This record gives sequence, structure tokens and C-alpha cells, in this order.
Amino acid sequence: MEQTVEIKSKITLKPSRFGKKYFVKTFGCQMNEHDSERVSGMFELDGMQKAESEDNADILFVNTCTIRENADDKLYGTLGQLKKWKSQSENRKLLVGGCAAQKDKNLVRDKAPWVDVVIGTHNLTNIINLLNQSEDWGPVTEIIDEIENLPTDAPSIRESEFSAWLTIQIGCNNSCTFCIVPSVRGPEISRRPVDIINEAKQLVNEGVKEITLLGQNVNSYGRDLKIDNKSRPYFTQLLEKLNDIKDLERIRFTSPHPKDFKEETIHAVKELEKVCNQIHVPLQSGSSSILSKMHRGYNKERFLDKVDMIRSILPDVSLTTDIIVGFPGETDSDFEDTMDVIRYAEFDSVYMFKFSPRPGTAAYNMHDQFIPKEIIDNRFDSLKITQTDISERRLKRFIGTEQLLLIEKISKKNDLIYSGKINSGQITHIAKDNLNLGDLIKVKITDSTPFFLKAEKV
Repeated sequence: MEQTVEIKSKITLKPSRFGKKYFVKTFGCQMNEHDSERVSGMFELDGMQKAESEDNADILFVNTCTIRENADDKLYGTLGQLKKWKSQSENRKLLVGGCAAQKDKNLVRDKAPWVDVVIGTHNLTNIINLLNQSEDWGPVTEIIDEIENLPTDAPSIRESEFSAWLTIQIGCNNSCTFCIVPSVRGPEISRRPVDIINEAKQLVNEGVKEITLLGQNVNSYGRDLKIDNKSRPYFTQLLEKLNDIKDLERIRFTSPHPKDFKEETIHAVKELEKVCNQIHVPLQSGSSSILSKMHRGYNKERFLDKVDMIRSILPDVSLTTDIIVGFPGETDSDFEDTMDVIRYAEFDSVYMFKFSPRPGTAAYNMHDQFIPKEIIDNRFDSLKITQTDISERRLKRFIGTEQLLLIEKISKKNDLIYSGKINSGQITHIAKDNLNLGDLIKVKITDSTPFFLKAEKV
């Protein structure tokens, strides 16, 4: 018997699953990764232990993404495979949350009726209550459209003991025609500064050395709080307060919106000792006409002005961006405009995506302007080749320099290698000899690839 239950605004956990093992599969962005950390924390508070893989898990949580069509396809393919996993034991529980669950709760339930709990993005802190109810009454679906309380008190289990996500804002007030986020995450809501500062201090007390501030548009943080009865962003002021926290070593942030990028933020990156020399500016397209169709709020020239402003204040900053290839109506000339920006800005790296029509977005209805797949594929390959050459050249500038490296984890490909990031964000590998996870050490960069650096201890 499926039921739709009423939201509980408080976390009510009781240790009831000692000996049970859980596993979390995460699709999508950093916000989803952070949500998964919180779910893991609540599972462990309930007495569960993390399984090495889904094969030996009793409880499996799938955190979904819906930003592109292949994300949905991957989800339903995964749920199909997990039907066999669930059938192997009557005590196994399968939970699905995240953006796809928020957007398509009925579709998830219809396509995968073997799922025990379908839960949205706005009420993950109620996940243990829902798991309890599914055990008592059968499959349960709980999706709410508005957030009553920000999940500031949910525990987290992080992949790294020394680096942590810190959510400062949820939701988005922009109306980009390709993006489903406002529908599944809601409008912008900023957390109170005191809550953010207290959480950051708690993370430092737990051994965290680097925090990454999360928001759909961190530049607009605080606008809805109306501090001093003024509706304006307070992101720079937040950076200043975080910079004062004792024993916090590094601060990063993602993602800012180019239209809201202020010069004061760039000066904060330059002047605040703990804010890293790295800025992500999501371009999406270099064509002014396509940017207008996307409702991005800037054109090619204004974006290049932002790049020039950033470079004038921070000449050696590490710039990264996002590009969508093949947005509806994109011509060869439009794509060449994007390539012009790529060559001019010389980003350290680019996150590249092929346009995918998402139901619920304005771009989904631009059917008559969709670009043939083979054209998108060719443009994507051209962008990838060009950017790989740029990234290779950009990363070579570090060879022979001394950098501070935070060692975060063991390399997945070689257990004799540690992996971490230098201040400007580049992934860096170093031999494990006489080093430990969490070390913040001075290293010399010895070699580079388009994708990572190699180092040795100084």
C-alpha cells in the first residue's frame, strides 16, 4: 500500500538498525554530493555502517540528477538493474531521492514500483522517518514543494575528512531556459550568517582544513535576508567572516553567476588570505544571441569584460567555466563565437555538456530549432580538442614552482599515490612516502598533463 505522508520538520532519529549496512549512489552536482553526505550521516546516526558496495548493502539510497536527458536515462537504467538487487533479500530497502524524484515522483514510482521510498530535495532530513514508515506500511512517497526549515542540523559523513561542502544558499531565482533547478530546488533561500559561521567552526573542530561554499548563485547570497533592511548581496562580507575563523586553511566557492559578479568579490579573493585563487565563471555560450535565448542576463562582450576585470586584479587566477554545445538554434557562427571566448579567456579547464532537452524548461519546447546530433558531436569534439591544448599549456606554468598541497585522498588508480589540490584548485598527485592524509605541505611541481599536476615534497 503506497501512501503520501505529511512532512515532519524535525529530524527524529533512533538507533534501530545496528548491524545494517548502507550504500549511497550519487548522480549530478556538488549539491547532490553534499546532500548524500547528509543522508550518510543520518544513516550512521541510525546505527548503520557504510558498505563497500551496493552488493553487500541492506539499505541503498540513490540520489538522482535531472539536469540532462542522459541523467534520467541512467537513473531508470540503474533502477531496472536494482530490481534484481532488491529481490535477493526481502529485508533490502531501496530509496530514491534528489532532483529526478522531486520533478518526476509519479514517473519514478510507475517505472520502478519496487522502490520503497521516493523523497524529494526539500525534505531529506525526514528520510529515517520515511524508511521506518515504509517498513511498517509499504512503499511511501513524500515530495514537498516548499522548504519549511533549512537542514542546518543534519549530520554528514564526508568522503574526505579534511575537505567539506558548506551550503550557504539553496534554490535559484534565475530563469535560464535550459535549467530545471528552479523547479526542483525552489527559489533562493540564504542561510543565516551565524548558522554558516557556526557550521564552519564545527567542521574545523572536526579536522576540516578546506571548505567549499555551495549555492546555485553564491554571488546573490544574502539578498533575501534584507540585512539592515537592504536587499543586496552579502557574499563578500560572508567571505570576510569565514576568513577570520581560526585554523581554517582554505575557502573555495561555487557557483557564481557571471551577471552578478562584482569587483568587490575579486578583491576579496585577492586580499583574503584563506580564499583560494580560483574562480568559476559559467559561460554556457559565447554567442550573444544564444545567451539571450538562454536568459543568461549578459552577452559576449559583457562576459569578456568580466574576464578582463578578473585578470586585471588577479593576473594568475585559475579560471574555469561551463559550456553547453548545441543549444537550440546554435549556428556555426554562434559556435565560433564560443570558440573565440575559449581562446581569449584561456580557461584552466572547461566542463563541457551537450544540450539535452529537459521537460519543464523553456528550451524543451524549442523542437523546431534542435540541432542534429552529428553536428553537436562534431562541435563538442572541436571544443574538447581546443580546450585540451589550452589546459595543457596553462598547467605547464606550474612546473618548477612551489605550491601548498592539501592531501585529501588515495588515488583510485594507484594506492601508492596521494591526490589533493593546490591553492588554485588543480588536482595534484604525489607519492605517499612519509606523508599522511590531511597534510598541508609545500611541494614542487615536477610535471603536468592537461588534467592534473605531479609533485614532490620540498
